[in-house]
Amino acid sequence: MAINMRRLRYDKKLTQEELAERSGLSMRYIGSIERGAVSASVSVLGKVAEALGVDPCDLIRAQKR
Repeated sequence: MAINMRRLRYDKKLTQEELAERSGLSMRYIGSIERGAVSASVSVLGKVAEALGVDPCDLIRAQKR
């Protein structure tokens, strides 16, 4: 999730602060998720997906090589 979340945030040209504001989460928590320091719950996954305008599956789908 961390890699996909960071990639999608970059694609949307959002800062961690902007994503935090849109999702209703703290900037510190967003950063922790992106670093892989914490595991996000399903409800957090939904909030982040909605804030990014993507399907939640896009956040957890393995990247094709």
